Amino acid sequence: MLNLEDRDYFSDYEILKDPYQFFEAVRQHGPVYRPEGKDYLIVTGFAETVEVLNNNHDFSAIIGLAGAAAPLPFEPHGSDITEQVEAHRPSILGGDLVVNLDDMPHTQMRSLVNRLFTPSRLKANEQFISDYSDELVRNAVANGGVELIKQISTPFVTLVIADLLGVPSDDREFFMKTIEAAPPPGSLNSDENDFSGENHPMVVLGGYFARYIMERQQSPRDDILSELAHATYADGTAPRFQDLIALSVFMFGAGQDTSAKLLGNAMRYIIDQPGLQDALRRDPSLIPAMLEEVLRLEGSTKQTARLARRDTRIGDLDVPAGTRVLVALAAANRDERRWPDPQEFDLNRPKLREHVAFGRGKHVCAGAPLARVEVRIILEKFLKYTSAIELDEVKHGPRGNRNLDFEASFIIRGLSELHLKITPSADFGI
Repeated sequence: MLNLEDRDYFSDYEILKDPYQFFEAVRQHGPVYRPEGKDYLIVTGFAETVEVLNNNHDFSAIIGLAGAAAPLPFEPHGSDITEQVEAHRPSILGGDLVVNLDDMPHTQMRSLVNRLFTPSRLKANEQFISDYSDELVRNAVANGGVELIKQISTPFVTLVIADLLGVPSDDREFFMKTIEAAPPPGSLNSDENDFSGENHPMVVLGGYFARYIMERQQSPRDDILSELAHATYADGTAPRFQDLIALSVFMFGAGQDTSAKLLGNAMRYIIDQPGLQDALRRDPSLIPAMLEEVLRLEGSTKQTARLARRDTRIGDLDVPAGTRVLVALAAANRDERRWPDPQEFDLNRPKLREHVAFGRGKHVCAGAPLARVEVRIILEKFLKYTSAIELDEVKHGPRGNRNLDFEASFIIRGLSELHLKITPSADFGI
């Protein structure tokens, strides 16, 4: 019988439901470990994770979506395989997406993203976030309960990013249904990770974004899609049209996924952490700190992956070019060498925002500011309009023995459903 640390992270559903015990078993072998019979490394140490994510010279992000277990479409040879990586980029899942790009192509695409998700633009979007979250939460409270993930999280974050990008109102319901039906990134069903099929939700949405960008090129509006349609790089050159489509689809998909999972994970802690929801009602200014601790303990992204493109090192370990690396963000955020009592929820934990739930370095999540804003605002509404929020014990079992189901993804940490029972507050009728 295999030891826990040598079971297959990428296909074992029990590990999917609770990756933390698996990562702790891996950690017992040190901050970097090669599982028995596997040809990839797992990094669980916080310092080592930051080291890998910051080392863009030696590590390529090209396997970020494919994962460390996916075989390469070529046989690496030599101490520097950079040219081989680029020659085979079209053959690797999501190789042309900004999350998987390296060097100048990544710098150019990321420069566009950074100009779009600015504090001023997010501030301008806050009124839509506030109004829409108010409507959703009031309906849930009036009904005495709600299934949070499908009835609130998905439509909420989908329409927020649609509004921010400039998706026309008439298309937004279709977008919501498409996203709800889409498989999560890193699905355990490998067939769902093939983005090339014409019926894949991301391909379908790509057709819509192509039309939007062409329309904005002719008739600009005050939205992100118009800025993309007329964007240039620092050297004055214009992005390729297909790159703009890929970037638009990625921003839409990534922009809703992280936030939706964060809302569900945060709500679970608010309910099950003794005294937490009452403390947050008394002082809503604690919500940002609560979100950071939830991100550390239960971030929306469990892991990412890197490919060593040059002979390099991680800590004291030599890593040959061609080595695939699973970077366990969820484990790094529970590394006791960095976080005292790492398994405990601590609202007053020092330097909370130093977690790596959103990654680190050049590929740090561009949508992190949006996720923090929209989830904070809707939680403020939930806490204002309720006097108590509980999990439905018929669906999820009693406190201390919960029955929770997580999406079948090796990348995403998110609940597939969360049924709430809600008691209104005195403020609800105002």
